[in-house]
Amino acid sequence: MTLAPDDAPDEIALAAALGRLATDGITLACRRIRPSDENYLLPAEARSISARGAERRRASGAARLAARTLLSARFGEAVEIPRGPSGQPLWPDGVIGSLAHDDTMAVAAVASVGTIRSLGIDVEPSLPLPDELLDLVVMPNDHTGDLEPSFAARLLFSAKEAVYKAAFPLDGRFLDYSDIAIDLPADHATTRTGHRFQLRHLTFPRIVTLAFF
Repeated sequence: MTLAPDDAPDEIALAAALGRLATDGITLACRRIRPSDENYLLPAEARSISARGAERRRASGAARLAARTLLSARFGEAVEIPRGPSGQPLWPDGVIGSLAHDDTMAVAAVASVGTIRSLGIDVEPSLPLPDELLDLVVMPNDHTGDLEPSFAARLLFSAKEAVYKAAFPLDGRFLDYSDIAIDLPADHATTRTGHRFQLRHLTFPRIVTLAFF
């Protein structure tokens, strides 16, 4: 990813880490969410997310700008990635991808069709999952090895978010956290719809999870 002169230290650190995470034809980029990033939404994108709040539009603009850095050599700077009717990004022909953001950072992952079949990404702060979410996310069929429980739960949350994004385009079915089983030591996930995904993740400077097959 080409970095701009105003890149923040956390953005630079995450971009370097994403370079080490990329695999199997998947390319990754990030952008720290900045004031007025909603202005980077192109016309079809802005129309497709017009009902969202200002903060979500700003994050969506940052994520799409990151994606365009990965797609520009193939499609030019003006490639549009509108939001589909179920919230999924709509990619140009020949590309699969995924977008994600937390409160301050946006990430994008793309690959060519045929390199892999499906792809999902998630980004989270490197902090324990809040206690009130533990029972919602952590299920008996999840395996976390010897990781500290609250931090392992954040990794599970991130993995399930990434898996959902990778699974939804395959059959259009909505999944709950209980529908996704994660094995962190083995780096794979399975869904009740019969899909099995490989997982890769970072834990610093942010938690980023890739799910793909």
